[in-house]
Amino acid sequence: MENKKQELVGKVVSASCNKTITIEVVTYKKHPLYKKNVKTTKKYAVHDEDNKAKVGDIVKVVSSRPLSKTKRYVLDSIVEEAVIL
Repeated sequence: MENKKQELVGKVVSASCNKTITIEVVTYKKHPLYKKNVKTTKKYAVHDEDNKAKVGDIVKVVSSRPLSKTKRYVLDSIVEEAVIL
């Protein structure tokens, strides 16, 4: 019996800490009364062992054991790199 790990895709909003990035995941939920799509955002602290991700990158993360007080996810891959002008 294999446990499926939760996967999230989000945008890196902060990479200032060592081995830690902050990502923002956007989801859309239907309002229960008005049936309008409402955008909700949530931020997660993610472990980035090699400091590969930069601000603006789109990344995929997977759940893991608790690594610190706030970190519960590990960087899996960089889906899309940020465009530098």
